[in-house]
Amino acid sequence: MRILMLSWEYPPRSVGGLAQHVCDISIALAAAGDEVHLITVGTPESKEMEITDGVHVYRVQPYNLSAPDFISWILQLNLSMIERAVPLVNSLNKFDLVHAHDWLVAYAGRVLKHAYKLPLIATIHATEYGRNQGLHNDLQRYISDVEWWLTYEAWRVIVCSHYMEQELKRVFQLPDDKIRVVPNGVNMSRYQHREPANLSRDFFASPDEKIVFFVGRLVQEKGAHLLVDAVPKVLNYFSQVKFIIAGKGPALEYLKNKARDMNVYDKIYFTGYIDDRTRDFLYREADVAVFPSTYEPFGMVALEAMAAHTPVVVADVGGLGEIVQHEINGLKCYPGNPNSLADNILRLLHEPDLAKKLAERAYQDLRESYTWDEIAYKTREVYTEVHDDYEASAWKTDTSLAEVDLRKKNRQGVEEIGRYAVPGYLLGKEQSERTETITKGGRYH
Repeated sequence: MRILMLSWEYPPRSVGGLAQHVCDISIALAAAGDEVHLITVGTPESKEMEITDGVHVYRVQPYNLSAPDFISWILQLNLSMIERAVPLVNSLNKFDLVHAHDWLVAYAGRVLKHAYKLPLIATIHATEYGRNQGLHNDLQRYISDVEWWLTYEAWRVIVCSHYMEQELKRVFQLPDDKIRVVPNGVNMSRYQHREPANLSRDFFASPDEKIVFFVGRLVQEKGAHLLVDAVPKVLNYFSQVKFIIAGKGPALEYLKNKARDMNVYDKIYFTGYIDDRTRDFLYREADVAVFPSTYEPFGMVALEAMAAHTPVVVADVGGLGEIVQHEINGLKCYPGNPNSLADNILRLLHEPDLAKKLAERAYQDLRESYTWDEIAYKTREVYTEVHDDYEASAWKTDTSLAEVDLRKKNRQGVEEIGRYAVPGYLLGKEQSERTETITKGGRYH
């Protein structure tokens, strides 16, 4: 199939986990034989167009206007995406479907759907309602409305977990038959490579310290504050631990001040932003990976830790609760409960045999259910289902035949105008007769 994919994130531009998901699924689809054309946001150092790992990537810039707010900036971005998509669709003539990732590209997705009569598929990675535990201001309500609008316009809606399936049913009243659950995947090979000597465990912890690792955006729903709250109890029963909190976000200074107030700042390393190499290195070096989210549609970080053979402790929420089976491939703590979080961290620190057993089982589960080849196969099943429904539907319009019909109508209209037509636009039999008359020296000579 020829797929037109839209996403506001794609490497090297990365705001959250969306960029890596779109990158990995695009590459996997291309490897499976699909022709993927992706339109995304550009960066100053990135190329406007390139083919990487079989994916055709087109990068656009929002208009060079001073947007008064984020919504205005997103609208300008969508217009830029449409301006890039229109000549692309016209030049390649035929796309099988449009795949839009999240509300930030909803406007462009809808325009392309209706302008070219193409089926639209939407992946909803999270909802504004879920992120904020409700809708509390006009901006949040507007974003939620756009999310609903995108799901309404989409032929099918893909979500990454059954938790998200239930959330969309509850928040947007989506029917069962419109939603398909396709989990995220993980590139397992990237976590097996040993890094060069410029990265060392000693940069982050003393040789006698165990490492408890957290990585994620430093926002309320990721739960880093709960990990800080759990630190004193862990240290009380296992003193030789270094907690590494990696990531950036609006809560960074709050977390640092909280650690100082609790007198545990020297046991926590706030790294700030780290690149992928450093993140993957720390996954491998960590003794425990911790993800105490309060809201998590899927939990990609848990898969990444599992791929590095690192045992995990997660909050029993959302997609994390589906990935991790307690005492089988990881441990689960009560959501929002630092005491429960500390207990489960301590259990893995005190029971290395259990930690090893859980990590081995988790890795086995990844190989069976979470490779990108498997995820691409499930995504293509949704594509095929939509394509077959589209081909059989009355809504389908063959654009090439429509163009032929338009040309026929134009020709007929010009012929009916007769001698009052603009010179050079007469067609068919009447044009031939007029030409013959002029050649013989007719009444106009």
